[in-house]
Amino acid sequence: MSLQDKIMDGIKTAMKAKDKVTLESLRAVKSVLLLEQTNGSGTELTEADEIKILQRLVKQRKDSAAIYLEQGREDLATPELEQAKVIESFLPQQLSEEEVTAVIQKIVSDNSLEGMASMGKVMGLATAQLAGQSDGKTISAIVKKVLSN
Repeated sequence: MSLQDKIMDGIKTAMKAKDKVTLESLRAVKSVLLLEQTNGSGTELTEADEIKILQRLVKQRKDSAAIYLEQGREDLATPELEQAKVIESFLPQQLSEEEVTAVIQKIVSDNSLEGMASMGKVMGLATAQLAGQSDGKTISAIVKKVLSN
């Protein structure tokens, strides 16, 4: 079942359950997916593209929530975090920090890389290998930690 089919099933279920947060979240995802498909490039969205879109939407929601919390607007942050949680449920299982650290350490040792000068190379390899399984912020922090030791 494709992601779009899953989204449509989720929308139907949310409508029946009268779950406004889920319904709003999934309609936003459907909208972005439709916009990406009809952007004029004429190419089909791959599963990797869909995962990137979902990750971007989750990141947007979390960033918005962080800004709202900084400004003391918990009433606006809560729906953003709830929507992020709904969208995350359609992403592949995310790796823990320990698992990401293990992958990055293996990349560093396999390619004989060391020092902060090789951060770009490690980031490129790590983001390619961990696509959809971890966000870039987490990968970057762990790469810095591994290379600084």
